[in-house]
Amino acid sequence: MADVALSGIRKSFGATEVLKGVDLTIADGEFVVFVGPSGCGKSTLLRVIAGLEEADAGEVSIGGRGVNALSPSDRGIAMVFQSYALYPHMSVRQNMAFGLSLAKTDKVEIERRVMAAAETLNIVDLLDRKPRALSGGQRQRVAIGRAIVREPQVFLFDEPLSNLDAALRVRMRYEFASLHERLGTTMIYVTHDQVEAMTLADRIVVLNGGVIEQVGAPMALYEHPRTRFVAEFIGSPKMNLIAAEVVEASAAGAVVRTVAGETIRVGVDAASVRAGQSIMLGVRPEHLTLSGPGDAIRVKAAFVETLGNATYAYVSQAGAPETLTVQLSGDIRPAVGEALTLHIDPARAHLFDADGAAFRRL
Repeated sequence: MADVALSGIRKSFGATEVLKGVDLTIADGEFVVFVGPSGCGKSTLLRVIAGLEEADAGEVSIGGRGVNALSPSDRGIAMVFQSYALYPHMSVRQNMAFGLSLAKTDKVEIERRVMAAAETLNIVDLLDRKPRALSGGQRQRVAIGRAIVREPQVFLFDEPLSNLDAALRVRMRYEFASLHERLGTTMIYVTHDQVEAMTLADRIVVLNGGVIEQVGAPMALYEHPRTRFVAEFIGSPKMNLIAAEVVEASAAGAVVRTVAGETIRVGVDAASVRAGQSIMLGVRPEHLTLSGPGDAIRVKAAFVETLGNATYAYVSQAGAPETLTVQLSGDIRPAVGEALTLHIDPARAHLFDADGAAFRRL
């Protein structure tokens, strides 16, 4: 096992700068997920760590040693890609052993490692099958097993679940978490799916436009986003944002007026807010409630989704361009066109300035 340290990593493709000076330290044994929209640089950063791309500037360190000059095979890493890339003419056993055979590893040692990995992944009964006889989830386990037998210091996963159907992705998320618990090896995992990030990570690294927006534990990012980008990206459905203006700031927080003319008290540090300031009021769908603390806004239901355990109502305010999403209990089903009064708890609301930075909450 080993820690991973990145210092000042930059990478461009032609005139396009993809990574713009990334600094990050990943602890030994940590499961870290890189997440962000397409084109944010997450896969490029993973490939720089792996040595599949050469950084234009900066230093990559694995286990305390600089590895910029080392080939991928000498970095102590193993990588699992989105594509399983299994050899169709080889059995599962042969696929898993192939890299070790090329490295001229002793045959007895190869068999020991293959069997140990197969037992870890519960694929012992599949060892003599060919890839065409396997399901998508089984093929992904074989690809992971091929990485495990190398006994790397660091595992790298590049969107490994994106080719699987929804039900199998849920199952494989559990298996990835279990695998990390059993092996205790440093793991870096890239995904565009924030649900995967929230359920798997010890820490999430949110990337945007080649820079790190925020790093933290999943719930820390969910409850305390530092930027509007993180607030919208982390959470499903995403956070609602309402255009507003600050009308009052005091020790108790700020009072804002929405474009619909309603005033809402928000629990933010008043020292960082000024009257007349244009801001965005943020509130998550589950924090818009039909009853409870806080000031209220009046809306009309425009569309309603009933999912059994939950109801999602998409609502509009008079004079406001935004459509808001409200998460309600599954036994509450507003009719389209029905008027609703929604409360916003001051302790659950967020404010973002014109540059997208979050104001500190009380």
